Amino acid sequence: MRLIRGLGSAGGRAFGEVQGAVVTIGNFDGLHRGHQAVLERLLTVAAEHAAPPVLLTFEPLPREYFAAHAGAPPPPGRLQRLRDRLVTLRDAGLDAVWILRFDARLASQPAAEFVDQVLHRRLGARHVLVGDDFRFGRGREGDQMLLQAEGARLGFEVESTPTVADAEGRISSTRVRAAALAGDFAQVAELLGRPYRLHGRVAHGEKRGRTIGFPTANVRLGRWPLALRGVYAGWLWRASGEALPGVANIGWRPTVDGTEQRLEVHVLEGQPELYGEAVCFEPVAQVREEQRFDGLDALRAQIARDVETARAHLAAIPRT
Repeated sequence: MRLIRGLGSAGGRAFGEVQGAVVTIGNFDGLHRGHQAVLERLLTVAAEHAAPPVLLTFEPLPREYFAAHAGAPPPPGRLQRLRDRLVTLRDAGLDAVWILRFDARLASQPAAEFVDQVLHRRLGARHVLVGDDFRFGRGREGDQMLLQAEGARLGFEVESTPTVADAEGRISSTRVRAAALAGDFAQVAELLGRPYRLHGRVAHGEKRGRTIGFPTANVRLGRWPLALRGVYAGWLWRASGEALPGVANIGWRPTVDGTEQRLEVHVLEGQPELYGEAVCFEPVAQVREEQRFDGLDALRAQIARDVETARAHLAAIPRT
């Protein structure tokens, strides 16, 4: 799977191998079972056309850009960072993932120009799959009808992506997020078709955890907040396939006036050397919400209680 970033130049080398693509467009936050049905359809159509399947996504997500730059309401947190999306997509069978930076230029681009410059000139798209509610272009002026009209003019087909539903209704990122925020990770896994995991590389932190007796493996989560925020019991997976029981804080660390969101995992058995390792954390139960404490002594006492609660959760939930 190739990774393409930015617009480059029309007909440039970055797009040469994916010309005549079958393409789908969206945020794909969570890559749930509905998204997976879209990818399956994408691969089927690409095979029928003997064309490269390409997924086009955005970074940051449009709602994040508008919240930061246009006064829009704060968006719901992400289910996945870009790294998580790419790891999940790695074995999906795509020829390429194209990450288009969502910025002022893209936000103000007329919808017809987006179709011409992005889908037609860069990709030479032959077939485009989008949802019924897909909107794009300046002021969200573009919809599926406009896309179909432009496709007829430029020579590509437009198809509505399939909808996947269960007994509770349509499977969506909104439902996955609600289940995750409720701590129902069995439901999250059912909607995703896989366990929910956050990926990253262990970095050096301030080592405050060691000073209070609870060392942590620290993963920086970047600028855009995740939906999850709190303390969770779960499994820290190493690249070797080893799963370590742990209790993790996902959040901003208010007790120490943290300035960035982090994933901090305290391993419950032993103290393995994890610095520099690529790991992923799989939460299975929420222990409590993140909160501020009156000093490190109070924090230490609460973490001790969290450890015991996490042990009880992990003993009751089979490891995937």
